[in-house]
Amino acid sequence: MQRNHPLRRPAHWPDNVRYITEPQYDHSVPKHILDFLRPSPDSMGPHPTPDHGPARPHPSKSIVVIQRISDPSHPARSQYGLFAMKKIPPRTLILDYVGEVHCDDRPTSDYDLSLYRTPDHVSVGVDAQYAGNEARFINDYRGVKGKPNVIFQERRTRSGELRMSVWSGSEVIKKGDELLLSYGKSWWRARHAEDPPPTCRVDVQMEQAAFSNK
Repeated sequence: MQRNHPLRRPAHWPDNVRYITEPQYDHSVPKHILDFLRPSPDSMGPHPTPDHGPARPHPSKSIVVIQRISDPSHPARSQYGLFAMKKIPPRTLILDYVGEVHCDDRPTSDYDLSLYRTPDHVSVGVDAQYAGNEARFINDYRGVKGKPNVIFQERRTRSGELRMSVWSGSEVIKKGDELLLSYGKSWWRARHAEDPPPTCRVDVQMEQAAFSNK
């Protein structure tokens, strides 16, 4: 009988966060939404969903690494960021943003990403506050560079599962460069307001449009 071994955590991984490589689904996700996010093989028909990149990038083959930030001018000095281990060509899938998929409000999480909004306005998020992968270490570009070098982009895996992935932008990312996203103006406004809004998720669609116009 084959045993399931625990995943090997990357270096600098926090003890209070569970390392996962597959999305976890919270009980707050209704079945009809779950069926859309993670369709069964029978519902996909005879033709498999086109695969837009690897279904599960293996940690040992990753092209990124978690490192402590030593630059004194960096807003996250002495904390951690995600860096390229080798040159990454433009428009390259780097890794998925993995966490707990949910439909409830989590206004105190700094790791809650918007994945999908249903036609009847139910928001689906991916929260990596307590469980996630290396993507949770990507910092915002503000105060570091003039613009982000990676973006979020939806994709379907070969099994049909909807995920939010991190892709390189229109320029090469050099070896040793930090991966930098745009968290979005709404994310920063929520953290500077006295009374934060009900949700503080990164607005992916807004930031994708802003990036594509640069």
